[in-house]
Amino acid sequence: MSDPVESLASLTVHRDLDALDAALVHALADLLQPQAIAIHRLVGLRQQPSHWTLSARLGPLVAWTGRPLPVRPFDDELPELAALPAHKACIDTGCVQHLTAEAGAAVTLFPLLSGRGPVAVLEVQSAQPLGEADVQMVSGILRVFQNFWNVVDESERDTLTGLLNRKTFDDTFFKISLALPRPPSALEAPAGGGCWLAVLDIDHFKSVNDRFGHLIGDEVLLLAARMLREMLRHHDRLYRFGGEEFVVLLRCGSEADARRALERVREGMANHAFPQVGHVTVSIGFAQVLPGDTPSSAFGRADKAVYHAKQHGRNRVVSYNDLVLLGQAGQEDARVGEVELF
Repeated sequence: MSDPVESLASLTVHRDLDALDAALVHALADLLQPQAIAIHRLVGLRQQPSHWTLSARLGPLVAWTGRPLPVRPFDDELPELAALPAHKACIDTGCVQHLTAEAGAAVTLFPLLSGRGPVAVLEVQSAQPLGEADVQMVSGILRVFQNFWNVVDESERDTLTGLLNRKTFDDTFFKISLALPRPPSALEAPAGGGCWLAVLDIDHFKSVNDRFGHLIGDEVLLLAARMLREMLRHHDRLYRFGGEEFVVLLRCGSEADARRALERVREGMANHAFPQVGHVTVSIGFAQVLPGDTPSSAFGRADKAVYHAKQHGRNRVVSYNDLVLLGQAGQEDARVGEVELF
């Protein structure tokens, strides 16, 4: 059995939130020797979480729905909060819950709390109920863990919108790029879908600041960020790169699927009336992330597509492959970040 202090020390070497959850599960497994252990995180808007996602797990988990919970599924496969009533009760009360599963295992549920409220439930399954000393030890470790998790999380967030910031983009991109299936030859695109990088730029944003002031401009950015988070799936990574520019890494089965998802975003933004400002539109360019891509190469392709969208009317979605078909992929050397288009 590990030393609790050593277990805490091992957690603090991580600066990746997914790795932190996995490290916590492994550390507590060494300490408690349970049959199974897992972290169920709340997903959805921060103020209104609506579903569960299984962020880390060790051992055969007994699901209260009678079926194993998938790891990182699409949103429509995620269980709603009510699907796990015992876990929801743990969140609602903020108290440790002791239960017995149908298979006879003793189950202890621990709430993970942050300054914004509950964020997750730790589930520990064991042959015998955890003793009071173990419960106190785990509760103490979770408080330290959540404080450290909050520090890492805040360092990855844009201070205005709360979205992921640019400095976290490269690490996430390389993880995704390295995990993509390699095509049979260098001339072929990867099979089975993959990941797509989209650049979203608010049209005429400079005029919003000029006409209404920067405070109203910030409100537009805040509301746009909230809308984007609502319209995208929980596992799509959404970043603010600065100013009015947002970047999305989304998993889709095909270019057509990615285009449909981004068209829904474009239409949702265009149809919304922003307070005081009225209707605001976005131009979107996207490109497929290829095996071996660098962040700058994939971003550059999507950036050329959004530049093309702005040049040809704005409020539209353009794929880099559209430029290839038009024979313009190699001709547009100017970048949106270097040329002011208002």
